[in-house]
Amino acid sequence: MTALRRPTRLSALLVALLACAALILTGCSGSSGDSDQGFISAQPGLSRVDPAQRQAAPDITGKTLDGKQASLAALKGKVVVINVWGSWCNPCRAEADALVAAYDQTKGTADFLGINSRDLSSDTALAFVRTHKIPYPSIYDPSGAQVARFTGILPPQAIPSTLVIDAQGRVAARIIGQVTTTTLVQLVGDVAAGR
Repeated sequence: MTALRRPTRLSALLVALLACAALILTGCSGSSGDSDQGFISAQPGLSRVDPAQRQAAPDITGKTLDGKQASLAALKGKVVVINVWGSWCNPCRAEADALVAAYDQTKGTADFLGINSRDLSSDTALAFVRTHKIPYPSIYDPSGAQVARFTGILPPQAIPSTLVIDAQGRVAARIIGQVTTTTLVQLVGDVAAGR
């Protein structure tokens, strides 16, 4: 009787594994993928949106880490880079210098706005800003409410994530994970040129 149970258990395990594999493959190839929504992926973590397919970015607004008011709408008319970060995030620390370098190289073409997410204290976030000499403002968003406003458009799905908004206020590109200066500068140039 023991010999009969083993094949049954193995068969059940095999069926379960095949079902999981089928679900994974269906998720990767389903019609909800980026390619069906006008997205063009050039490299892992990067999604670019064809200009004809771009959607308006939500009006991100809130108090900055230094207590001033900031909003995405106030920056309309220029390319805007939005970086979602947290002081607790190792990749955020690793990309901070690249973001500052991209900011310096794209002055006059792009404005930068950070969204500090999930930091329980603005003091910790401010220490991060001072340490990395980040020159642009960041909205303090400990609950993630401002980040969630991108749901259904091209949401930042991880921390860090970086969005590039075109001069018309539409989401043009998203980078999930750590950015490089070269990639970000090139994206800003492309979006500013209408690509």
